[in-house]
Amino acid sequence: MMPTTLLVCGVDESGRGSLVGSVYAAAVILDDRNPIEGLNDSKKLSKKQRDHLTLEIKKHALAWAIAESSPQEIDTINILRASLLAMRRAIEKLSIKPHEVLVDGLYCPDTGLPSRAIVRGDQSCASISAASILAKTARDAAMLSLHGIYPQYDFATHKGYPTKAHLAALKIYGPSIEHRRSFRPVRELL
Repeated sequence: MMPTTLLVCGVDESGRGSLVGSVYAAAVILDDRNPIEGLNDSKKLSKKQRDHLTLEIKKHALAWAIAESSPQEIDTINILRASLLAMRRAIEKLSIKPHEVLVDGLYCPDTGLPSRAIVRGDQSCASISAASILAKTARDAAMLSLHGIYPQYDFATHKGYPTKAHLAALKIYGPSIEHRRSFRPVRELL
C-alpha cells in the first residue's frame, strides 16, 4: 500500500571533478516509516560505511535509481548540463513519481516536478545523503572496472580525479578513450 505522505526525492551526483568516466547521479525516495541510520554526505563516510548503507538504502527505500552521462556527453554539453541530465535520468527511472525533488547544490534538473536546490543538502537532508551514497558507490564501482581495462592510470586509487599520480600517468600514456577531452589537463595533451 502506498503511503499518503508527501513523496520527496533526494538527488545527488558523483564525479563532476573527475577527468575520466561518466558522471553518475542517484535519486532516492526514503520510507519515513523505516529510517536508515548513519546517512551522511558520502565523502564523510568510509568505503565500508558507504557499502553497508548502499545495501540498506536499496533494501529499505521506497524507490531508488541510478543513471549516468557519458564522457562524450560531458564533452558535448559540458559537465554541469551532463550532471543535470544524469539527475533527470535517475528521477525518470524511479518506480514511483515523487511529489517534490530536492537536489544537492545550486541547480535543479528540468523534470516538470516541483524542485529545490539545497547547498550542502547531502549533509542536511537524508534523502539527498542516500542519493549521494548511491551515486558515489556506483561511480566507484565503474572506476574499478575501468582500472581493470586501463591499469596504467591507477583509477582504483584516485577514481579519475586530477591527482599528481593521475596527471603523471596522463603525460606518460596519453588520454584513454574514457578521458573527458573538454577538461583542460586532458585537452592540453591532445
